Amino acid sequence: MKLSNLVLVIFATFVLFNCQKKNMNNFILTSAAFGNEEYIPVDNSCEGLDESPLLKWDNAPNKTRYFALTCIDPDAPMGDWIHWIAWNIPGAWETMPLNINYEDQSQFTQGTNSWGRTGYGGPCPPIGHGPHRYFFTLYALDKEIDLDSSAPIEDLLQAIENHIIAKAVLMGKYERK
Repeated sequence: MKLSNLVLVIFATFVLFNCQKKNMNNFILTSAAFGNEEYIPVDNSCEGLDESPLLKWDNAPNKTRYFALTCIDPDAPMGDWIHWIAWNIPGAWETMPLNINYEDQSQFTQGTNSWGRTGYGGPCPPIGHGPHRYFFTLYALDKEIDLDSSAPIEDLLQAIENHIIAKAVLMGKYERK
């Protein structure tokens, strides 16, 4: 191989690697309702309308076929409290609409939360327990997930384990006084 061809191959590999790395690092999840590490509005909590927040994501990897979403409170007194799990969100989507009906399974699948029901359940920490953190994690996946809506988070995480292309995290806080 000529030196000029070798330099070209090395340069192309460097550019490709950096483009892929850039795409992975720029996959971000945001909300119009709250910023990262900011407080979640009352309307998105058990003290308000208990509606799921509008979520938006940017720069999903090109090979994304579906998304999965989790919302977990790691500060709950009895361990991780699951507020929402959803999967088979279409890969072409760039937003999760406001106030998804907990019974609606027509566009994607919503799994079982810690209250034992499907769909979103907003922040509802014990009164006086201080602020809790709520981690919304969006996973870009390379395939559809074959799980029933009764599946708990452990089943979802096991099913997506080898199919995650990238993930984006948004953390909000909430406190009941």
